[in-house]
Formats: sequence, structure tokens, C-alpha cells
Amino acid sequence: MSTEVVTVDVREDLRQGREPFSRIMQAVAGLAEGEALRLLAPIEPVPLFGVLARQGFTHQARPTDSGDWEILFTRGVERGLPEASGPKRTPATSHSVCDGAPVVEVDARGLEPPQPLVAVLEALAVLPAGAILRARTDRRPMHLYPKLHERGFVGESEAQPDGSFVTHIRHA
Repeated sequence: MSTEVVTVDVREDLRQGREPFSRIMQAVAGLAEGEALRLLAPIEPVPLFGVLARQGFTHQARPTDSGDWEILFTRGVERGLPEASGPKRTPATSHSVCDGAPVVEVDARGLEPPQPLVAVLEALAVLPAGAILRARTDRRPMHLYPKLHERGFVGESEAQPDGSFVTHIRHA
């Protein structure tokens, strides 16, 4: 049985400054059993790997000759493209409870922009109702605030003694 592959090309979206995350997640939600997603992007979308892994997907990523990235996401099966090698820093995500509300922690410290923003937005896309997202970043996430408002969230950042920031985000 051959796997049908749905291709989503977000290279132009990102080059034009458009956020492609919702488009990618729509394609993922529309995948039928046995279908895979082939993503074409100008950068390696490392935070997306964790988001889709939590939904049962594995991935193979490889740079193309043009310098873009081709990633094949499949449900629980590793096959397809040769894996790109090299060290990767992905945001750490954990879950806890605070005052009865579940808390999802995203530690995006050490990531280069725009990866912290992408990591937070990806976590928000799957944030359960009533949960709080606590994001740790190296910088005050100024570009995050308007994106929160667009998506129906509110957030407040606090500077930490080490110069990093913790931002608490919840549904508005």
C-alpha cells in the first residue's frame, strides 16, 4: 500500500512575513488515515516537530539543494526522506497544575528569533481550554503581544533576575 502525500509549501508565506502555522495545522487536520504531509519551508521548522510529535507524527527533514527544507510528516512511522544531521535545540515543554488550572511550560530560551515566537504560537494552537501557558524567553516577547490578541489570548511578561522573561498566557 502506497502512502498518499499532501504537500504544503509555506516558503512564500514566510518570505512575505505571513504566519503559516494555521495553514499547516489545517492540512494536518485534513489528513486521512494513511496520508502523510510534505512541508516545504525556507527554514527548518524545529518547533513544529514537537507539536506534531504530540499528535503522533514522526518526521524526516532534509535541506534541499536550493537551501530550503523538505519535511515529511507521517503518523508513527519513520520512513521517507533522509534525516538531516547536526545538533538541534528545541523548546522544552512540560505540564503542571497551578491553582487548579493546567499549566503548559515552554522554555524557548537559547533559541534564535523567530523560533521562540513560533514555539509559543505552536503551543497556543494546542493549548487546552482553561489552561495557562508559561513561556520562558531570553527577550521580552514584543512581537508576541499582537499575535496573542489576534488569537484571543492575553499575556503578561515579567523580567527575571537573570535577564530572561516569563510570560503567562491564557485565553481572553
